[in-house]
Amino acid sequence: MSSFKVVNTSYSFSTKGEIEFIDLTDKVQEAVSKSGVKNGLVHVFAPHATGILILTESEYGLLKDIKILLEKLIPKSGSYNHPSNAHAHLRSALLPPDKTLPIIDGRVEFGTWQSLVFVETDVHPRRRTIIIQVLGEQ
Repeated sequence: MSSFKVVNTSYSFSTKGEIEFIDLTDKVQEAVSKSGVKNGLVHVFAPHATGILILTESEYGLLKDIKILLEKLIPKSGSYNHPSNAHAHLRSALLPPDKTLPIIDGRVEFGTWQSLVFVETDVHPRRRTIIIQVLGEQ
């Protein structure tokens, strides 16, 4: 008989400034493997006002295209009311700070080309943390 388990962990890393991409795929899989959960869900949350999580192909050209898109949609030089980094907050408002993925047979299920990527939208280097919550049966 299997039992239900919840395991919370976190992972911290440093960023260099806007717009930087950090591939978290291996860290999330590592947390799931260590948890012992065989079937369930992993929820990843970035508790930051200027950081987002995306599921995408972690390929240089595509990541460059995402950066260009964010810069076109919400330019740094816009006329904003927030005093310093409004564009970073607005970029983060477009995309969520969390993702939930299935766990099947002890592995996180990603699409063929998917990776979980943190996007730094703030203007300065930051110390960031993601919270990884693994839920499911052993």
